[in-house]
Amino acid sequence: MFRIGNGYDVHRLKEGRRLILGGVDIPHPLGLDGHSDADVLLHALADAILGACGARDIGAHFPDTDPRWKDVSSLLILKEVGKISSGRGYSIANADTIIVAEKPKLASHLPAMKMNIAAALDIAAAQINIKATTTEKLGFAGREEGIAAYAVVLLSENNH
Repeated sequence: MFRIGNGYDVHRLKEGRRLILGGVDIPHPLGLDGHSDADVLLHALADAILGACGARDIGAHFPDTDPRWKDVSSLLILKEVGKISSGRGYSIANADTIIVAEKPKLASHLPAMKMNIAAALDIAAAQINIKATTTEKLGFAGREEGIAAYAVVLLSENNH
């Protein structure tokens, strides 16, 4: 049996924060504002995995009211989500993601993001696809007010 999940996340850009995407610290004058490191890519992916295995959403498991998750690396959150999914009897077949940001340019960082995700989920990098796009200066992302990410994941049921 297969299950599909999708995820979406967005965070505002602000001064005084590091820009972390896919677990990679990206040089940029602005970072994403949030309770954890605000890594929109990993949050969207975590939500897609949780949705596919029927485990609610990231806020239910890692609420922004819980001090344990304050400023934590979202790679740790993703690793925990992988455990939740496997605990429910599912394996990740593949994931396809999109980061929506006007700046900075992300192409050179995508391979490192892919390796970080593969390591956190204990899967092959070939099972992950990451794309980056702009909005041609339209909307909040185009005005460089924030960054968004989308994710779709396919889970397969483990045969025990």
